[in-house]
Amino acid sequence: MSFSTVVFVMIGGALGTLARYLISVLALPISGSLPWGTILINIAGSFVIGFFGTLTLASGRFPVSEPVRLFVMVGLCGGFTTFSSFSLQTLDLLRSGETVRAAINVVASVVLCVTAVAVGHAAATRFNGDPRIAQMVMEEEA
Repeated sequence: MSFSTVVFVMIGGALGTLARYLISVLALPISGSLPWGTILINIAGSFVIGFFGTLTLASGRFPVSEPVRLFVMVGLCGGFTTFSSFSLQTLDLLRSGETVRAAINVVASVVLCVTAVAVGHAAATRFNGDPRIAQMVMEEEA
């Protein structure tokens, strides 16, 4: 791991985070009953990591250097949404014939992450006595 690679990942993460914020803001008008901004971000990030990750393999049609792949796949997609990494890892399990492991990954990730959010929320509520999860609509989307 070189310093320039770390900087690439960091810049990609900053750009991904900015993109996530902007899409969340733009999606607010349609996000009445569901967090459509977050859903669209997760879908887009999953598409980008799958498309770019496959297209730019050393054996792919458009191979790029490892720092560029890290910039996009870890930095940009990671700052945009970690759901893309989860999706790629699940697809890898499915393509390897590990259907049971893929299912466990999906169920465990969703159940454990929602549980972790609930436990974190409960712990914070005990500290501040306020049961709200977010103070602004934007915080729920972002």
